[in-house]
Amino acid sequence: MTIKKSALTLVLFALTSWMIQAQTSSWSLEKCIEYARQNNLSLRQAQYDIRSAELNIQENKYSRLPALSAGARAGYQFGRTIDPTTNSFNNERIGFNSFSLDANATIYGGGFINNSIKQSELNTRAARLDAEATSNNLALDVAAAYLNILLAEEQLANAGKNLELSEDQLEQTDKLIRAGSVPANDRLDILSQIAQNERAIIEAENAVVIGYLNLKQLMQLDPEEDLKIVRPEFIELPENADPQAIGLEEVYSAALQTQPQVRAADLRIESAQVSEAIAQSGFLPTLTLFANLNSNFSSAFRSPIFETQRIPQTVFIDGTPVTIEFQSQVPVDNEQIAYTDQIDQNFGQVVGLNLNIPIYSRHTNRINKERARISKLNAEVGSVQQRQLLEADVQRAITDTRASFNSYKAAQRSVDAAEMAFDNAQKRFDLGAINTLEFATARTTLDQARIELIRSKYQYLFNLKTIDFYMGKALELNMN
Repeated sequence: MTIKKSALTLVLFALTSWMIQAQTSSWSLEKCIEYARQNNLSLRQAQYDIRSAELNIQENKYSRLPALSAGARAGYQFGRTIDPTTNSFNNERIGFNSFSLDANATIYGGGFINNSIKQSELNTRAARLDAEATSNNLALDVAAAYLNILLAEEQLANAGKNLELSEDQLEQTDKLIRAGSVPANDRLDILSQIAQNERAIIEAENAVVIGYLNLKQLMQLDPEEDLKIVRPEFIELPENADPQAIGLEEVYSAALQTQPQVRAADLRIESAQVSEAIAQSGFLPTLTLFANLNSNFSSAFRSPIFETQRIPQTVFIDGTPVTIEFQSQVPVDNEQIAYTDQIDQNFGQVVGLNLNIPIYSRHTNRINKERARISKLNAEVGSVQQRQLLEADVQRAITDTRASFNSYKAAQRSVDAAEMAFDNAQKRFDLGAINTLEFATARTTLDQARIELIRSKYQYLFNLKTIDFYMGKALELNMN
């Protein structure tokens, strides 16, 4: 009865898995990495940093162009004021309106603009490399999560097989009990083993669920989203891999060429050097070209009205006074000039050069130059630290790979020995030569050896992929 229930459970489990796989597309490691790169928030922030740096390039390049601005003013003046059109004092309310158009362009700025463009280009390249480093780290995290799922699923399958074996063992024990070959109490040991197997299945199922949650989090997938990774029948380990032959110098030299964070640190040194040149421009004169167009209107601005009059004047001719009348234009009234006429008549133009020579800036320029020098020194230290960190990571990866390889080989030997011991215990148990406790002990030893083999295999595989990553190779799995 127990065997039938177990078989039915396995059939239902297989049918359910097939239905889920039919409804959900399988995700390979490469597909998971690509999806994560398109949706991960950290990588999205890195892309925004790149765009911000590109905008800085545009802003600095556009600073070479002339600046143009327009202005307009309108209002009333009260009390004793100056007429903006005549510059004379008036004691009346005056309405005014003025317009201006100003332009200026930098002819020489001490190299500030050119160096700012150069620095922003360096910063943009560094931002792109930072994004690439974030992408690489994300790929490693996704690969680790992917392999953890494969490990958990393999451990789940192994736990299911162990439960099936324990149930077969219980059936065999029941036969021996009925035959009188073993005492009835031996059945309790098998039931205890079955309970342990069931607990192992629950723990393995939980590990699978947690593994998928971690992978979904890296990929920015909803936790309720259906996701099924490609489950290979067999994961091929490199046969020609020799961790003992992996040299630090070889891997580290390759990593210096492939890891973007190192190149980003070098670009920041160049950027800091340009900052010194930018700070130096504060000591140099600047020359700018400026131009202005302007006009204004005033309600107090009026035009006189002239009238022709004959004005008598006395002149002396040969000492004799003679009265002569002259015609003259005499102002007799005034009228306000039209708005458009004032704008036309008051139109003015200005063009000129402005030279600014720094003499004393309250030590601001000197402090800026010293601050730029410190930034360069700090960038150099950061570059050294980045190389030291990379070398330590490479050394750790090589050490971990060698250790996991030795652990994997030892686990293989342990499984071989445990399988031989279990086969012998199985034969002796079938003959009634050992009790269930001794048989269960042999089973437990084999189970633990197989679990350790699975764990060490995936750990070794991940460490090999880490070495490939530092060597600049793509993260992919060889599956059959």
